Amino acid sequence: MRLSTKGRYAVMAMADLASHSVGKPIALADVAERQEISLSYLEQLFGKLRKGGLVKSVRGPGGGYLLSRESSEMRVSDIIMAVDEPIKATRCKADSPSGCHSNKSRCLTHDLWQELGNHIYLYLSSVTVADVCERRILGTSGISFDDEERKTAFTATVQAAQ
Repeated sequence: MRLSTKGRYAVMAMADLASHSVGKPIALADVAERQEISLSYLEQLFGKLRKGGLVKSVRGPGGGYLLSRESSEMRVSDIIMAVDEPIKATRCKADSPSGCHSNKSRCLTHDLWQELGNHIYLYLSSVTVADVCERRILGTSGISFDDEERKTAFTATVQAAQ
């Protein structure tokens, strides 16, 4: 499963907005500069976020964007869904009873990938923008699979438990 830049950048921008807004609108140009994201791309994303009810726009001098509700009430999954980013790991079409094989059957691992997508969605639904801004999610699992030694130890622990 791969989360595209659309979802990642939307979450980055919303966390930036939450971190820098003290009751006053923030210009997208400032967010774009801090997060190193194209301004035109952010404008497209914020159009979707506004339609999704996650941000409010303020026009005129000193205008920009504000979160529509407290960052502690805004889930990461809400942001990703607002920018039309599907949270799925299967290659089958969403809400289709037929599978991804040419004969319309489901592959042997369909349920595995479907459940992975469900877990990802549940996890992203449990994390708020405030959690991200306040760095409350760093290291919560205690596992970093970028570290080969930890991956080997984790695998050995799981195998021993079986």
